[in-house]
Amino acid sequence: MTDDLFRADAYLRTCEARIVRIDDAGIVLDRTVFYPLGGGQAGDSGVLALADGRELVIADTRKAKDPEGQPTNEFVHVPAPEQADLLAALKPGDTVTARLDWERRHRLMRFHTASHLLCHLVPVPVNGCSITPEYARIDFHMTDPLDKDVLTAGLARLVEAAHPLTVGAITDEELDANPGLVKSMSVQPPRGLGTVRTIRIGDEAGAQIDFQPCGGTHVANTSEIGAVVVTKIEKKSANSRRVVLGWAPVASAAA
Repeated sequence: MTDDLFRADAYLRTCEARIVRIDDAGIVLDRTVFYPLGGGQAGDSGVLALADGRELVIADTRKAKDPEGQPTNEFVHVPAPEQADLLAALKPGDTVTARLDWERRHRLMRFHTASHLLCHLVPVPVNGCSITPEYARIDFHMTDPLDKDVLTAGLARLVEAAHPLTVGAITDEELDANPGLVKSMSVQPPRGLGTVRTIRIGDEAGAQIDFQPCGGTHVANTSEIGAVVVTKIEKKSANSRRVVLGWAPVASAAA
C-alpha cells in the first residue's frame, strides 16, 4: 500500500520515500505526494531525486492493478522514456525524494475546485468529467440549454467570494443515508475503509456552496482558482450537456 500524503495535504510538494517495487509499469513507493489518475483528474508528474543528485523524470502516476485488472492501493510512478541508465541504478529499498511538478499540479487543483463550483451552478447529476492542466470538462445529465456567459459570471462571483474549502470525511452509513451527496453517475467514491473523504466549499451553516465525496486535490479557498471561463458548451446527446472550462485570456500589456 502507498501512503497517499496528498489526501491530507494537497500542498505538499516533496517527500522522502522508499522504493517498494520496480517493474515494467513503473516505480511503486511506500509513500508519495503524487496523485494517481482517477476520478476524472489527471495523474501527477515530476521527478524522483536519487541520493547522488540525479533526477528521474516521472511522466504520469497511475494506480497499480491486480491480476484481475482491478486497481489496488499501490501507486505507480511512470518514468518518461529514455531513462534506462537511471532506472538500472534503482532497486527496492532505495530512498528517493519525490518532487511534484507543482505548477502543473496547482492548475489541476484550481480546475478541480472550479468543477465543484459548476456543480453548484448546475445542480444536476454529472455523467462524466476530465480535469487536466489546460482545461476541465464536465458532462451534466440534463436536457435544458446552458448559457456560457451566465455560467462564467457565476463562477467569477463564487471565486471572488473567497469561500473556504474543507476536507472531511463521512461514514459509509452516512453516505448510504444521503445518496444525493454523490453527484457523479459514472464514478462512485471508494469504499472499504469505513469512511469516505469529502470536500466542502463554504461554511457548514448557511453559506455552504458544495458538499460531496471526492478523492481529488483542491485549493484551500475559491479565490485561489483565479480567472476561469466557460469556453464551450456542447450538446453531447439528448440527455447530456458538456461544459468546458479554460483559463481566461491574459490581457496584453499596453504598448
